[in-house]
Amino acid sequence: MTDYAQEQEMELEALEAILMDDFKEIHSGESGLNTSNRCFQIIVTPQLGLIFSHTEKYPDEPPLLNVRSLRGIHTEDLRILKEKLQQEASENLGMAMIYTLVTSAKELLSEQFGQDSNTENVEAEEAEKEDIVVPHGEPVTVETFLAWREKFEAELALERAKLMPESALTAPKDKKLTGRQWFESGKAAAKGAATVNEGSDEEDEEDIDFDDDDFEDDEEDMLEHYLAEKSDSSSHSLRRAN
Repeated sequence: MTDYAQEQEMELEALEAILMDDFKEIHSGESGLNTSNRCFQIIVTPQLGLIFSHTEKYPDEPPLLNVRSLRGIHTEDLRILKEKLQQEASENLGMAMIYTLVTSAKELLSEQFGQDSNTENVEAEEAEKEDIVVPHGEPVTVETFLAWREKFEAELALERAKLMPESALTAPKDKKLTGRQWFESGKAAAKGAATVNEGSDEEDEEDIDFDDDDFEDDEEDMLEHYLAEKSDSSSHSLRRAN
């Protein structure tokens, strides 16, 4: 094996190690080069393939070069790109230059045709981002759902307690209705719908002092009773589910 052949073989091994799947040997008949020597194709970008073949005295003489559109590069653009790569090859005689030409091809493609060649890549990246599902929040379990429901219904019960008629709150202690008794008695629905013997003499209702502490106590009693009742109901539901 001559020194040229040995140097060329070493370069091929290096290119294969660096480029991996982007580097492959192709048949000379599909290379577009006028040679029967071994021919190789390098995928420079998804749009461009660089084809080359070592000449007998490479790297002291330029390699045979060709460029191929893999997607969307016009013939005239390929011609200009090929001429610039051949010129650069002539400027790098005496050293292994194929990888240098690959780098130059990427830069030239980006400078002259970058907008067109990158459009499809950008669209593909956007499509990939849309396909990615990012989980948010914590997973819902029976326990977390029941805790949320208890809090929601307790707040609802408190709001309803504020709507209780004043008579239910200002009645004597032994005649007061709990929040549950008031709801079950149907007085909320009947309020304002019934009248008490119009025209009859009514005994004056006894004035009873009312302060904020009584109102707060009644709310707290109703809320505690409500939560205790719902807790028992939730426990029974879970046991039936299990």
